[in-house]
Amino acid sequence: MGQLIGFARVSTQGQDLDGQLEALKAAGCTKIFHGKNSGAKEANKVRLEEMINYIREGDVVLVTKLDRLGRSLRMILEALDSIEDKKAAVRSLDGAIDTSNQSPTAKAQQALIGVFAQLERDLIVNRTSEGREAALRKGVQFGRKHKLSAELKADIKVRHKNGESVRALAAKYDVSRPTIDRIIKDSNKH
Repeated sequence: MGQLIGFARVSTQGQDLDGQLEALKAAGCTKIFHGKNSGAKEANKVRLEEMINYIREGDVVLVTKLDRLGRSLRMILEALDSIEDKKAAVRSLDGAIDTSNQSPTAKAQQALIGVFAQLERDLIVNRTSEGREAALRKGVQFGRKHKLSAELKADIKVRHKNGESVRALAAKYDVSRPTIDRIIKDSNKH
């Protein structure tokens, strides 16, 4: 039998790690990895990676709740996969998951977690697409704002026709020469 390794994480500034750490110690964890009290996303990710690199075959990763493994279902599933790849198991103190249990019910539970992760991804994509379409209907322009107004572009075209060089125009309007070239080419198309 391997070690019992704890992992604790906070997801918001207001949360405190102390309760998780005490519960993991009381459950018998020999080593506990935890994110910083700041709840910083990157700090938590680094600590999770350190824990995954530390664990060995036969170890059990213990968390107070399944959501301590990540900020989204996708992240939780990735963590579960990484832990499983190391031939270690995951258990939560609230009983939501125990991957050391390979009963049909436990396997079905893991499959359902995967189904819900896919659903979460699909819903995010769908909401993002709907939001983008609604914004386009309202006339929202995506992408970088144009540096030069239509009025300035017209001025550039006139100045170029009057003999100013592309280099001089680029310097004057603080844009690149290819930008000036595109403006001039656009005027030749019309």
